[in-house]
Amino acid sequence: MQTPTSFDKPVAFVTGAAQGIGLATVSRLASDGFRVVAMDRNASRLEEAVAALTAKALDVTAAVVDVCDRASVVAALDAQPRVDAMVCAAGIYNDAQLLDLTEDAFRTMLDVNVIGTFIPAQEAARRMKPGGRIVTISSRGALGGTRFAHYVASKAAVIGLTRAMAMELRSRQIAVNSVAPGFTDTPMTRSAPAEMFAAWEELEPGGKAATPDIIANAIAFLASASTHFITGQTLFVDGGKSLGGLSI
Repeated sequence: MQTPTSFDKPVAFVTGAAQGIGLATVSRLASDGFRVVAMDRNASRLEEAVAALTAKALDVTAAVVDVCDRASVVAALDAQPRVDAMVCAAGIYNDAQLLDLTEDAFRTMLDVNVIGTFIPAQEAARRMKPGGRIVTISSRGALGGTRFAHYVASKAAVIGLTRAMAMELRSRQIAVNSVAPGFTDTPMTRSAPAEMFAAWEELEPGGKAATPDIIANAIAFLASASTHFITGQTLFVDGGKSLGGLSI
């Protein structure tokens, strides 16, 4: 039996790929047999991450991309012979009380988390054949929370966008789904003071944060060809916290 070459392999693109959930997803998809294009705007961090993966004989290539810049997204997609899966994992978070939020901070959050999901997803869909898969990253935070109204709004928008895209693309047999992580141990959450991280972790049903690999497992499931019949769904990966109070 012949070993597939890079041109024979399905090709997946992952935004926000230089660290955290995005990087874990790149590793998982490459391990699953994809040729993966790791996309991020931080060139030095991306180069280091991709070098570590290719040293493990994983088929990964880097593309420096700003997800809010359509031209850079198009260039990365057009450099590959096909688009089988797109994972929109790029995103930002920052903490601010509602009454202190500025319009600029709100717009920046929406630009990166929503527009930065829309552009790669739209451009990928334009190039996909039937059977293509798009996976967005929303958040348990879309259900609400304090001190990050702009983040809540952006991730709720991602869920709505996912459903709308799924409805329009189902006739083309392109599946669009979202993964909504709960509290996850990433460089972004670790940027909080240690005592705050520990307090957040104690609120989790299992008493600890998820690892990026746990979230990547769910993403890989929805990015696989075997799940083409699932579309328009949001999969919460949060240890059950989104269920609310204890049952009687």
